[in-house]
Amino acid sequence: MQVGYTTPDEYGALIRGIRENVEGIENLTISLHGHNDLGLAVANFLSGVENGARQIETTINGIGERAGNAAMEEIVMALQVRRQYYSSKLHLAPNSFLTNINHREIYNSSRMVSNMTGMSVQPNKAIVGANAFAHESGIHQDGILKNRLTYEIMDAKSIGHGDNSLVLGKLSGRAAFRARLTEMGYEISDEELNKAFIRFKDLADKKKEVTDWDLESIISDEVKQLDTPDVRLVRVQVQCGEPLVPTATVTLDVNGVESTASSVGTGPVDAAFQGVQKICFEEGSITLLEYKVNSVTKGIDALGEVMVQLKDHTTGKTVNGSSANTDVVVASTTAYVQALNRVLKIRASNGVGHPQKFVEE
Repeated sequence: MQVGYTTPDEYGALIRGIRENVEGIENLTISLHGHNDLGLAVANFLSGVENGARQIETTINGIGERAGNAAMEEIVMALQVRRQYYSSKLHLAPNSFLTNINHREIYNSSRMVSNMTGMSVQPNKAIVGANAFAHESGIHQDGILKNRLTYEIMDAKSIGHGDNSLVLGKLSGRAAFRARLTEMGYEISDEELNKAFIRFKDLADKKKEVTDWDLESIISDEVKQLDTPDVRLVRVQVQCGEPLVPTATVTLDVNGVESTASSVGTGPVDAAFQGVQKICFEEGSITLLEYKVNSVTKGIDALGEVMVQLKDHTTGKTVNGSSANTDVVVASTTAYVQALNRVLKIRASNGVGHPQKFVEE
């Protein structure tokens, strides 16, 4: 179904009707595809499973057009946590395994998809949201201290979400760095390791604590950019504050040639974005649709994760970019440049040609 209109009772009855009235259906697999327009996609799919469906089409984090699709992690963990109930409904042995999904990779997969797409996960998202295992209420905290099962129906580690304690510091070497990444489920090449390790050492010099969340941001930020970009950020410097006009000076390496531009904006980030666009594109050809900043870790030295979404009016395409840094201006500018590189690749694939212009200072 292309629109999420039905309710769980209706959806279950539909699947049951197919199973009971279509000749030869026992030789076929009933597959489900649905959307989340009313926020019922997961409930509908679980009802479909109860009534005979054996294949379901889902997406990580529930991403998809409009309100999205059924979230894979929610369905997998619903079947896992309530497997005794569903095993009985499906006439299987108690506590049968109902999917072939490795649920211990759910959290890493969610983070990877979020960083690759530039679509952040809402904090209160079931299973993988930042608050999914957080407890603020006093009575909840007391209950958790006495017995975690009081308010936690699953162990965070069951989805691969560890305690994110300090494991590495500025004195840690390459071997320890690789070993920790392996423990976290990352198998990376030597080239990827070299890029990520440089970022790690730079971050470790700035932070007293380097957590697993920091490492995840480094990996997603560095490993996904192994392809040589057309445009690379060399440096960005800003001036701002009352009563100064926010000004940024940006230097980019465009196919091996450095170009510098200065610009003003409503704030330091906007000024940096204007400077990047002044170097690379004609005015008005790119529009910033969305800009998000999330704190990856806690504290004043927290790693800031930035996600941007741009629209290229030349091709009509929308692209995303993301980056993380303890300096939000640097993270923002890097994310913007990453998105612009995607614009360049799309334009090249459409035969538009190389669009950048150069600003000589």
